[in-house]
Amino acid sequence: MAGEGEKKPVLEMVQADGADDGCVTFVMHNEDHTLGNSLRYMIMKNPEVEFCGYTITHPSESKINFRIQTRGGIPAVEPLRNGLNDLHDVCQHVLNTFQ
Repeated sequence: MAGEGEKKPVLEMVQADGADDGCVTFVMHNEDHTLGNSLRYMIMKNPEVEFCGYTITHPSESKINFRIQTRGGIPAVEPLRNGLNDLHDVCQHVLNTFQ
């Protein structure tokens, strides 16, 4: 546990013992359906992603468990990074259009 003055990580990577890098659960703290659903949509557009989904462990907790499984030995971190970048680009486009 984080002590006083220590920051908790915003993103944690949880992987089962012996599992490959293409099957990972990411725990995102201080997030909810707003990021979870839109990020899941962006990641599922990648043809190398076999499964992508998220759960909110409990309504009173502000964290999501985000699971990614890939094909062909691609590390799950890559589609996560690409999905976040694509989502940022879409949000930037909407903001620029609105302004």
